[in-house]
Amino acid sequence: MIQFILKRLGYGILVMVGVVTVVFTLFNILPVDPARLTLGQRADVESVEAINKELGLDKPMPVQFAMYLNDISPIAIHENNLEAKEKYKYLKLIPFGKEALVLKAPYLRRSYQTKRPVSEVLGEAMPQTIILAVASMLIATFLGILFGIIAAIRQHSWLDSFLMAFSQLGISIPSYLSAILLSHFFGNVLADITGLNQTGGLFEMDDFGNRFLSIKNLILPTIALGTRPIGIIFQLTRTSMLEVLNQDYIRTAKAKGLAFGKILYKHALRNALNPVVTTVSGWFAALLAGAFFVEYQFGIRGLGLEAVDSLLKFDFPITMGAVLYTAFIFVIINILVDILYAVLDPRISVK
Repeated sequence: MIQFILKRLGYGILVMVGVVTVVFTLFNILPVDPARLTLGQRADVESVEAINKELGLDKPMPVQFAMYLNDISPIAIHENNLEAKEKYKYLKLIPFGKEALVLKAPYLRRSYQTKRPVSEVLGEAMPQTIILAVASMLIATFLGILFGIIAAIRQHSWLDSFLMAFSQLGISIPSYLSAILLSHFFGNVLADITGLNQTGGLFEMDDFGNRFLSIKNLILPTIALGTRPIGIIFQLTRTSMLEVLNQDYIRTAKAKGLAFGKILYKHALRNALNPVVTTVSGWFAALLAGAFFVEYQFGIRGLGLEAVDSLLKFDFPITMGAVLYTAFIFVIINILVDILYAVLDPRISVK
């Protein structure tokens, strides 16, 4: 199992290196001057040159890329002095001369507009994105599996046909369109009846200055983000359950007189859920990326809204950081899914 995990981690590192390479290349070929964005268009030449030197923009592209890799790598080589330690907040491992091999959190540099560290900006945004994605995935998983089981048991009934039609409709509507429709009708046209807001963050302040999660502002974006996964999880669960229920060992269990509920739970459901686990995990990672449009529509200050705003302002460090955050989450979730899938299905080799 350890070899299996290490191999998956190795694949994950290669994926992240590829993502970093693509992201760095794309954002550095754009005709934008980071120094001017940082200092303003009226900045003097000396200040612009100082910023270019600080960011390494006066060096060839391969050297800039190496510097960026060194910044975002958790194990890197930096100057061994108080100023560098304050900037990178590292733990010195092996000193050699004026430099040292250090252990640190990835340094995503600073915002061009606010001068704040990118990790700090994204760290404040991530909780709202995670809450939205987790809430959407929990509802989608519960309803998708429940409806899939019901449809499989009641195959060819009117209920099965209704659920199939509903799932097809849900799959056909992208999350950004769902967000627009739900925001307009339930948060605007029917706001007096529903009591829901068209826009609003997931956290609000009470009269004593304490933050609390606003369930009211979570309802519509959760539905908008979870509609498509409900339909996909439903169809996959239904198909998988129908396949399992037609297996010989299920018929044998029925012939022995076992209660149908016990057969369904103990014998059918566990085997039917293996492909569902993969889909759920993949969709959870996708929801974090898809939340970009939903957050923007509902005005939720999460990772997506920060990424969109920073892109419109050409604040590329934040945009690049948001992309890397999302890619890292995809990689970690896929590794955990591979491990979970191997645990659930002993037929899968873990070598």
